[in-house]
Amino acid sequence: MKRLAPSILSADFSALAADVNKIETAGAHLIHVDVMDGHFVPNITIGSLVMKSLIGRTSMPFDVHLMISDPDKYINEFVTQQTEFITVHAEACIHLHRTLQQIRSLGVKAGVALNPATSLSRIEYIFEDADLILIMSVNPGFGGQKFINSAVRKVEELARIRTAGGYNFEIEIDGGIGTSNIKTVTEAGVDIAVAGSAVFGAESVENRVRELISLME
Repeated sequence: MKRLAPSILSADFSALAADVNKIETAGAHLIHVDVMDGHFVPNITIGSLVMKSLIGRTSMPFDVHLMISDPDKYINEFVTQQTEFITVHAEACIHLHRTLQQIRSLGVKAGVALNPATSLSRIEYIFEDADLILIMSVNPGFGGQKFINSAVRKVEELARIRTAGGYNFEIEIDGGIGTSNIKTVTEAGVDIAVAGSAVFGAESVENRVRELISLME
């Protein structure tokens, strides 16, 4: 099943619950939570308190993307009954295998994210330990950036590796995703597509969610 994960980084934080209700009503599958620390990436965004404020206000699972240095210190804060994935950056983890094991030990699926310039070879030894691999199609830090086309080839390569190795991880893409490219990345092998400004910047959030989901099918 292909899934859409709207990023609340682009939502209206003065009416966050209402925006989340819109995407849920329209059929979105996950809430993508972008956490940035101003150190690993040049921006500061939300923490666990904002995410936890949505517990009970939505039935959608949380897809947590930690764009932070030393993520091991903060993983526990994002573990809730609604957390499906916690994803860390390979570039930020000294002992990536251990970090993935820590996430899984808490009953949450473990993901690994790669920046655009990071090769898949960087994580070839943890393919069997990851539940999700997130391909960044922009350089992390800010929403609304232009899609980096080489990400499509990276997804295709990762999909071939998954098939050849018999791995079970899902493939996610994040950055510059919208109506013009979501079908292309899905056909390349993406299972979960993150969309931020393309969703919450639309005239009708609900109609845009439905359109993106239709293009993924």
